[in-house]
Amino acid sequence: MLNIAIFASGHGSNFEALHHAIADKKIQAKIVVVISNNSSSGALSLAQSFNIPAFHISQQQFSDPNLFHQKILKTLQSSNTNFIVLAGYMKKLDPAITRVFADRIINIHPALLPKYGGEGMFGMNVHNAVIAAKENESGATVHFVNDEYDKGSIIAQQKITIEANDTPETLAAKVLTVEHELLPSVVRMFSERI
Repeated sequence: MLNIAIFASGHGSNFEALHHAIADKKIQAKIVVVISNNSSSGALSLAQSFNIPAFHISQQQFSDPNLFHQKILKTLQSSNTNFIVLAGYMKKLDPAITRVFADRIINIHPALLPKYGGEGMFGMNVHNAVIAAKENESGATVHFVNDEYDKGSIIAQQKITIEANDTPETLAAKVLTVEHELLPSVVRMFSERI
């Protein structure tokens, strides 16, 4: 069975969507731990309400980056994690982690990669760029995580049409709805391979 670690920095709505899909028996998996770099992350509060172990682990807590990465790895190992989902996690994972979990880390990105990816391309930055470029479509991408921002192999995408009156805010809301469908469907695909 997939023992999933969720990494999230923000509200945790993708984590919540995935949790409900598992609770509703749509996915045979278990979320075993939630990790956030943000002490006020909504994901940490959600995890507590779902009785899932949750930890605030931030680079700022450690004088040595290696100790930070080791803390994350120990947390993953102690929870028997065998799969990682980045659900709005705003930090790049160190190679020490991506090597241990090679081909077992996925990320959801709020655009149609390879467009609008890379360092600094997250949240509203993405939607502002898409609208500014007058794109006709956007959507969400789930991809494998490697040592470069948003460069891992694409697993699945879901597209939406951008209307003439869409703003970055309305686009963000539409893409988030798509993310809540796409992420659980991809995790279900991986759960069926186990």
